[in-house]
Amino acid sequence: MFMQQRLGLKLSQKPVLTQSLRQLVKLLALNKLELKEEIQQELTENPVLELASEGSERESSLEQAAEAEALVAGAAEKSETAQASDADAPPEPAAETAEGPGDAFSEIDLAKFFDDYLDPGPRGPAPEIIDKPTFETFLASPTTLFDHLMWQLSLTPAPALVEAAAEAIIGNIDDDGYLTVDLPEVAAESGASEAECAAALGLVQTFDPLGVAASDLQDCLRLQLRAAGAETGVAGKIIEHAWEELENTNGDRTAVLAKKLGRPPEHIDIALGLILSLDPKPGQRYNSTETRAVEPDVEFAKTPEGFRVVLSEDDVPDLKVNRGYRALLKRGASEPDVRNYIRERYNSALQLLRNIEQRRQTIRGVCEAVVKRQPGFLAEGIEYLRPMMIKDVAEEIGVHPSTVSRAVANKYALTPHGVYELRFFFTEGVQGPGGADMPLLLLKRKVAKIIEEEDPYKPYTDDVLSQMLREDGIHVTRRTVAKYREDLGIPSTHKRRKKKPKKTAGA
Repeated sequence: MFMQQRLGLKLSQKPVLTQSLRQLVKLLALNKLELKEEIQQELTENPVLELASEGSERESSLEQAAEAEALVAGAAEKSETAQASDADAPPEPAAETAEGPGDAFSEIDLAKFFDDYLDPGPRGPAPEIIDKPTFETFLASPTTLFDHLMWQLSLTPAPALVEAAAEAIIGNIDDDGYLTVDLPEVAAESGASEAECAAALGLVQTFDPLGVAASDLQDCLRLQLRAAGAETGVAGKIIEHAWEELENTNGDRTAVLAKKLGRPPEHIDIALGLILSLDPKPGQRYNSTETRAVEPDVEFAKTPEGFRVVLSEDDVPDLKVNRGYRALLKRGASEPDVRNYIRERYNSALQLLRNIEQRRQTIRGVCEAVVKRQPGFLAEGIEYLRPMMIKDVAEEIGVHPSTVSRAVANKYALTPHGVYELRFFFTEGVQGPGGADMPLLLLKRKVAKIIEEEDPYKPYTDDVLSQMLREDGIHVTRRTVAKYREDLGIPSTHKRRKKKPKKTAGA
């Protein structure tokens, strides 16, 4: 049997995102600050759009959209007729516009007139045009850990293959400063031998910050002690020979380490102070995140009748259609290219106005569903938060769950109890007291509170926590409790247990 290539046609149906739908999806995911930037960008690119002035009468966006759609449709019908009659029609006098009668003075190209009338005299050579740097080049940008390490590598002489292996090592260091790959993987990526990769690793580990490119925490602390010349001292011996005791021992840690290493307690205390002064995450000093400005997109305002949704759109630009282009589209442009351009820009403006209004209605519908389902939280506080799923809200307002997910993404609401992200109100529930649902957030807080109030010398196991929750009517398994405890960053029972101090002979 021989393989042959042939062309064939196949009919199939699949969903396709139109340009208008793509823009709606994009606008829906934007918060208030991002929406203002997007509107400013559209104002720059589309001359048909303009800002509605404060003093003038503002037209409804939907009314303008309907009028624009009618104008575009009428212009499209007249396009062929106007194009055919352009060649035979005699010149017409200046037509009246929507603003008033035509003015002959407005037809004069003043710039061209003065260029021809004024003689600049003998002209010298054309001025030299120098490309000046943009303003962004003068702005300071934070130095990342990768940039800092690569800068040090560029100043360090090394063989070509060792330098290539060092670049591969730097590229595989995480934000905390730890190396995430083994040397064989570095060798495969850089083409260097394992000996050259080992030399490159030793080179990078001498760079600032100290402890970078370590394989784990123990290695990171060892590198910092080596740079300080304390690797052979008591602190170095604790890191090398008593790591488990240092990591897991609770209670009198000094006595345990002194017995393990055969050193006086005073020496152990000095060494522990030195170890605590080391940086467990040296890379974080070069990975500081920028402060993010948060501006509420919606407010849950309290009224005598209850809570209502108020969209915070006071400083969002209000758009309208340029009257000059509307008049030009009504009377019909003479050039086919001009007519096509105006129709294209009007279609774009129509699409934007509708999508902004659709975004507004979707966010309002989602927020009204939040007000309807979370009256206890709005009135009393977080203890009265109820479970709420995205799919339930989507069914209530008649949209797809992905639409609700985009509508609440990166958006914040001002409530009587502070500013919360809209995603905060959507949380799954577990079976709670009396058969009612309890949000997962409150359940985790309940687990944390129980552990906080436990006896530190006899901490609760996950089985005991599960039994205590079951007595309150919350049915969760031991494995589920362990998962919640890990999500909260709470260590296991063994690591939480403290040893009781020994009684002295005279006590």
